[in-house]
Amino acid sequence: METPERAESADGSPRRLLVLRHAKSAWPEGVPDRDRPLGPRGLRDAPAVGRFLAETGTPPDLVLCSPARRARHTWELAAAELDSPPPTRHDPRLYGADDRELLDVLHGVPDATGTLLLVGHNPGLEDLILLLAGSAVGDALARVRTKFPTSATAVLTWHGTWKSLRPGGAVLTRLAIPRGLPHH
Repeated sequence: METPERAESADGSPRRLLVLRHAKSAWPEGVPDRDRPLGPRGLRDAPAVGRFLAETGTPPDLVLCSPARRARHTWELAAAELDSPPPTRHDPRLYGADDRELLDVLHGVPDATGTLLLVGHNPGLEDLILLLAGSAVGDALARVRTKFPTSATAVLTWHGTWKSLRPGGAVLTRLAIPRGLPHH
């Protein structure tokens, strides 16, 4: 006998997708795009992303991260700010993916996952947010349309399974752009 797909998280709350664009990277000469490191601002901002995630009180159950160096390092610095970092998978499909490819990845997320953090790159992430968000709280959608900058984190929610997530089916509930303070 098959068990029906759970329409929401185990506690009845909506599913949450956290979309994180990697922190600001450097552009060293001769370094392939995939291997670009974080720049000084990225090194300051990535821990601020982790502090933001800790303050939300609902850490991700699972992290899917691009294998690109700048994405991996962003997540490592952010995760260091969490009491108990969630399991992380480095998924090669996230590097260079467009919005539809990212949606295909999301459709394969295990139903037991209530909150997922996706760490990757533009323009795919920005396009994914605009594809999924049928509505938004406040001006969050207009802000994403203007720019989804490095270190930005978008929070989308919906009731349903990962497989049932459709264009326009989520609400963009928050857009945060955590910034670290420069060290003097």
